[in-house]
Amino acid sequence: MKTPETKPPPSLAPTAPARRSGLSARVAEELRRAILSGVVPIGGKLPSEAALTASHGVSRTVVREAIAELRADGLVEPRQGAGVFVTAIAAGPPQPFQSVDPMRLSSAIELLELRYAVEIEAAGLAALRRSPAQDEAIFEHCAVIERLMREGASTVEADFALHLTIADATNNMRFREFLEMLGEKAIPRRAVQRSESGEETPSDYLRQIQAEHRAIADAISRQEDEAAREAMRIHLKGGQMRYRKLLRKALDPTYQTSC
Repeated sequence: MKTPETKPPPSLAPTAPARRSGLSARVAEELRRAILSGVVPIGGKLPSEAALTASHGVSRTVVREAIAELRADGLVEPRQGAGVFVTAIAAGPPQPFQSVDPMRLSSAIELLELRYAVEIEAAGLAALRRSPAQDEAIFEHCAVIERLMREGASTVEADFALHLTIADATNNMRFREFLEMLGEKAIPRRAVQRSESGEETPSDYLRQIQAEHRAIADAISRQEDEAAREAMRIHLKGGQMRYRKLLRKALDPTYQTSC
């Protein structure tokens, strides 16, 4: 007796609409990239339906679905008898940390806590992985900060550069990327200085910060990872307390700080 031919369950075979959906999403994404990159500028006309069908190797139905997706996103507008035109550029995803206001104590503390979670480990990894050149670079940045202190110049940029150099010494570029994403918000006293119309940060505050920088640099140089983590922990934890005092003084000149 002839064995009846078996067929795969219908649920295992992709349906035509599902295949079209995947193809239309791919075409829509490629057209979206062309719009975002300026290949097709605002006011520009997309290739004709026939041209898109040929260039992407898909059916007209797939092209129409892709255009409908772009239209739903507000990127294009079909015009009767004229074609499909770009009407807008899609806004990129919101960038992180854009809502941070360094003059709000809660925002600044949030950032310092985040740095606390990341930079303590960065210091430990830097101690284990730093090269001789990276070790030298860390001490050079410490020297730059001290020179600026003697000259009475702002040390904010140099401070940030030192932390970036420590991040580099981890030999994991993601640590630098994280700090660069924070940018100048990583050093909150910049906002305090601006709020005080250029008044310099107290010298005893700077001396304390620099002593902490030196402790971190020394531990990294000795390749003592736990000591480096502890030195960074002390630095960032102290920064939270000092920032609270400086911010209060910035908002209330009668407040007496004792850094």
